[in-house]
Amino acid sequence: MDREPILIELADEVRVCTLCRLAQTRTLAVPGEGNAFAKLMFIGEGPGENEDKTGRPFVGKAGQLLTRLLRDIGLKRDNVFITNAVKCRPPGNREPLPDEVAACNDWLNAQIACVQPELIGLLGGSALKAVLDPEARITKMRGKIYRKNGLLFMPLFHPAAALRRAEWMPALEGDFQRLKELLAQPPNEDEIIEMVSPEVQEKAPPAEDTLSLF
Repeated sequence: MDREPILIELADEVRVCTLCRLAQTRTLAVPGEGNAFAKLMFIGEGPGENEDKTGRPFVGKAGQLLTRLLRDIGLKRDNVFITNAVKCRPPGNREPLPDEVAACNDWLNAQIACVQPELIGLLGGSALKAVLDPEARITKMRGKIYRKNGLLFMPLFHPAAALRRAEWMPALEGDFQRLKELLAQPPNEDEIIEMVSPEVQEKAPPAEDTLSLF
């Protein structure tokens, strides 16, 4: 698969996407950017004001911190792929609504399928809820390894949140060091928490039916 042309085509389509209301208020859509063969992908919540103006992800203060955290583990932005759960800025930087996340889901899944990362870092609670579990809490799940649909995820505090709450910075820095370790050595199976998608749960037989099989 020729990944780079596919990612370019996806980005071009995202820039003219009108699938949800966010297209009406954006300046520029922000498809994402980075290495088409990245082992590590990051998914954030959505573009902020600076990203909306430039069309690039994580270019403000949170982006500067992300760049520094990558540098601390021996990586550059060019080594990873960075995108968001929604590709257009929600007005006032509010949290994306469920239907807005759903409208962008095909774009995100296509990027993941194209890049084929070994590990995906979920930056912040909104990204965690959008990708893994709508009821998830970042404070309970950060730093742990989850597997869903064959993909490995690690939730992390969002860099912007760590800038607002200095007490979270050591945890974020520590989790980036863990990312470095995981890229060098995949986690053991007993470290991985399996996430079951709603589609699989719906197909599962009721408990009483399961018992009747034995």
